[in-house]
Amino acid sequence: MVHSKYLAKTQEFDGMPKLNDFEIIEEEIDETLKDGEVIGEAICTSVDPFIRAYPIPPGVAVPGLQVLRVTKSANSKYPVGCKVMANCGWRTTCKISDDIIWYKVEGELSDTVWLGALGMPGISAYCGFLDICSPKPGETVMVNACSGAVGSIVGQIAKIKGCKVIGCCGSDAKIEFSKSIGFDEVFNYKTCGSYPEILKKLAPNGIDCFFDNVGGQLSSDIMSCMNMGGRIAVCGAITAYNSKEPVTATVVQPDVVLKQLSMKGFLIYHLKHRFSDALKEMVPWVSEGKIKIRETVTTGFENIPRSFIDMLGGKNIGKAVVVL
Repeated sequence: MVHSKYLAKTQEFDGMPKLNDFEIIEEEIDETLKDGEVIGEAICTSVDPFIRAYPIPPGVAVPGLQVLRVTKSANSKYPVGCKVMANCGWRTTCKISDDIIWYKVEGELSDTVWLGALGMPGISAYCGFLDICSPKPGETVMVNACSGAVGSIVGQIAKIKGCKVIGCCGSDAKIEFSKSIGFDEVFNYKTCGSYPEILKKLAPNGIDCFFDNVGGQLSSDIMSCMNMGGRIAVCGAITAYNSKEPVTATVVQPDVVLKQLSMKGFLIYHLKHRFSDALKEMVPWVSEGKIKIRETVTTGFENIPRSFIDMLGGKNIGKAVVVL
């Protein structure tokens, strides 16, 4: 048997998660492997906003992606010593098979990059933006939560594709970071006053593509500034994740109809057929510095809940990761 630990909820979240909403549970893993299975030790773990909205019963391991080193293998694709990206939850060690493993982690880039730009956030940015928004050179792109793990990558891909890119975030430090990675215009949504006024000022010719991570009134106001035939990729709705009351916002259907807007949501788990295509372009972009990386790194398995709570509170810039 192999000794392991995992993090579980002690109770349902009530608004913003709290440290006492989590507990560490010890377990023993049977080392006997079926064909195709491997045992892996976690190297680093991702904390992501979607976890807050995901239905997780108390006592069950909190879901999440990890980079693991294979310590025992009955799978020829993943021999002992190799590294894999897997959706195995917040664990120190786990037994997994092909349906849980996303892909092998190879090359000289840091392990944590595979949780960010080359993991779920980066692939979400790549597929959601390029497949749904279909950007054209010279178009104007709007990204909210632009300093976060997904938004920061969307903005940089948009610049690679020849677009003008506008973003919004919640602090001066985040604005500085966003401009340093290529955003043309960035505003603080907490202090800007009127969303429509600042959007008309920064995007006088309107918005063609909108990558939405946030939802709420800001997103509705962005849609009101979109051009005829605009495209909207809905990646998340973080404004609603910790709210105890339903979030209200202006109805968007009139703009969708009159401007013939296209709006589509997506889930990364339905895009596995696109992973290899995304990585084929993303790995060189990261290696060559065309996509710049910023991480907020926490150390220690026991500190995963704190990193998660801080991320939901907007304390991270770029990708929030935990190194074990």
